[in-house]
Amino acid sequence: MDDNKDALRVGAAVRRRRRALELTLAVVAERSGLSVPFLSQVENERARPSMRSLQRVADALGTTCVELLAAADPARSVDVVRSDDSEFTHEPLVRPLVRGHHQLHAMEFSGDHDAGREFQHRNDELMYVADGAVEVEAEGRAYRLGRGDTLYMTGGVRHRWRATVPDTRVLVVAVADHIEAAEDTQR
Repeated sequence: MDDNKDALRVGAAVRRRRRALELTLAVVAERSGLSVPFLSQVENERARPSMRSLQRVADALGTTCVELLAAADPARSVDVVRSDDSEFTHEPLVRPLVRGHHQLHAMEFSGDHDAGREFQHRNDELMYVADGAVEVEAEGRAYRLGRGDTLYMTGGVRHRWRATVPDTRVLVVAVADHIEAAEDTQR
């Protein structure tokens, strides 16, 4: 398989989203705190944003990193993501485990991230601690999770989390925000 052909094209996804919102690069730069030249380089695939910069762009575009990453790659019915695939190798490491625009998103977080950042997703989410430990704040309660623990949250729950030990790895699996998840009325 030609790695260059399959390279993640996050810049094209950023451009599509910006144009769909009818925003100029200058507006996105102002909202994100990033420069117009840098954003232009990202959109033209001449620069790769760090996950922190991509999050700032996503916020400016009213979306999430996960959605931009999903929109960056074409969906495939069968796809293997190898452990050494390194589209994003910035610290903290955030690695998409499912490529393309699907009904399901899965990401692996290694190390720490912006612990002060609060998240709220439209649909359900599951966090699995593969290594290390995390503390999750959700619905006003703190949950301490260790290796092998999982935390399930229904859509709409505001939450934030942080790694509490070095070399922590967390797997996050979620129903994509573009999916209108139906409630189970059979219960």
